[in-house]
Amino acid sequence: MKLFAALRRLLRILFVVIRYRLDDLVYELPLPWWLRSTGYVLPWRWLPRRQVHASRGARLRLALEHLGPVFIKFGQILSTRRDLLPEDIADELALLQDRVPPFPAEQAVALIESQLGASLAVLFARFEQQPLASASVAQVHSAKLHSGEEVVVKVIRPGLKPIIAQDLAWLFLLARLAERVSREARRLHPVEVVSDYEKVIYDELDLLREAANASQLKRNFADSPLIHVPQIHWDYCRPKVLVMERIYGVPVTDLVALREQRTDMKLLAERGVEIFFTQVFRDSFFHADMHPGNIFVNVQQPWNPSYIAIDCGIVGSLTPEDQDYLARNLVAFFKRDYRKVAQLHIDSGWVPAHTKVNEFEAAIRTVCEPIFEKPLKDISFGQLLLRLFQTARRFNMEIQPQLVLLQKTLLNIEGLGRQLYPDLDLWSTAKPFLERWMRERMSPKTLALQAKSQLEQLPHLATMTRDLLERMSRPHLADAPEPWQRRRDGWALRLLGSALLVGGAVLAMGSQALNAPEAWPVWLLATTGLYLVIRR
Repeated sequence: MKLFAALRRLLRILFVVIRYRLDDLVYELPLPWWLRSTGYVLPWRWLPRRQVHASRGARLRLALEHLGPVFIKFGQILSTRRDLLPEDIADELALLQDRVPPFPAEQAVALIESQLGASLAVLFARFEQQPLASASVAQVHSAKLHSGEEVVVKVIRPGLKPIIAQDLAWLFLLARLAERVSREARRLHPVEVVSDYEKVIYDELDLLREAANASQLKRNFADSPLIHVPQIHWDYCRPKVLVMERIYGVPVTDLVALREQRTDMKLLAERGVEIFFTQVFRDSFFHADMHPGNIFVNVQQPWNPSYIAIDCGIVGSLTPEDQDYLARNLVAFFKRDYRKVAQLHIDSGWVPAHTKVNEFEAAIRTVCEPIFEKPLKDISFGQLLLRLFQTARRFNMEIQPQLVLLQKTLLNIEGLGRQLYPDLDLWSTAKPFLERWMRERMSPKTLALQAKSQLEQLPHLATMTRDLLERMSRPHLADAPEPWQRRRDGWALRLLGSALLVGGAVLAMGSQALNAPEAWPVWLLATTGLYLVIRR
């Protein structure tokens, strides 16, 4: 049944590709002749074409909408990279951020009442049937609590899990196939990447997790002038329903409204970068879905603008080791200390330990120097990552799955910042923050806190050492099996003994020279089987 559903999903994807002629977008690219020639053997390209009036960007957007949340998420990520996409395609994909077609309000009401166990009249003083916004995973409705607070109600789209499961199954299949046939693909760990994405998208279907993430993010930026996170109303939260404070702000993509209110766009863009690095390095807890549909601007003080963040379903974190290596790498990049960059990659295990530092340093310098010769405002971190990625193939540098969310978020931030303020200097904005963070890590106060944390672990370490020594002194008790394991092993031995006994008896009956010396293995086999059967 699952195989049938997966095949049906594959046919659905193929149908959508053909319907919106997405293959035309592929064959418009500068492809090798042998790849371009495949267009002549695709049967639908020989059939009469139905006139398609939509633009190529609209066709791509409509196709992603029809294919569901996994594909819509992909389009949302692409929409922030205007430096990599033609303008017409980027404009259309931007509509995926909060203008996905809504599902019927009747389904939303039924789900809310089912999850909260009461009627809308009991739960809310007012509930708007028309959704405020609709996205790939959920849609939101405005409402008012009986206490008078204005809120929004977020509801998960019904029937998502089966579709997501089918899409992920095909992604896993393609990833495993790529790992089998391509050495380059194995270096990128596509199966691990898909596994991480699977966890992320299923976590996003649990609104209690999103509510907990939002509460944590709000605490991290309590009283901060940089960002506001809506208040969660926990009494009204369930796995498929979330109720939170309604916010009022200008969408970050509404550049006309922001300029009309004389918003300080340079400060706004720089604060976006500061928020990102603060989340990553100070808190190790960052909003990893910062596409423009999830970000608004509070312009009550246009000269001192701040952000409003919603939809905290996807968050990321880094280990202290990853934080340290990442910060030191970035600072080394800013200072053009390519040898340190190479050495850090080796020390962190991102490239094999046998890599020659001088060769890796020369390769990094070759990639970075032409880029750094440009004005800083013209340097794209996304382009730099792409060039480094291509160079890394020579040194077997493996992709770091734990950094995938971080890389995606940083690309989103850069794309958003360049929209707000095209002259944004990402490097000069980030460098002082990173240098300050690294100084604070080595400050006496931080070192004292780390020492205190280590001292607090001493009693636990002593207990572990004592237990280890006790197990080593009594090896016969170290791995004592559980009762159910002993019963399982006993039955397995009896079964083996029965097989040996029967096998020995058959061989004995078939032998004509049982008294001969060479017949002793038969008797040994049967005797061993009998012992295993009758032993306790």
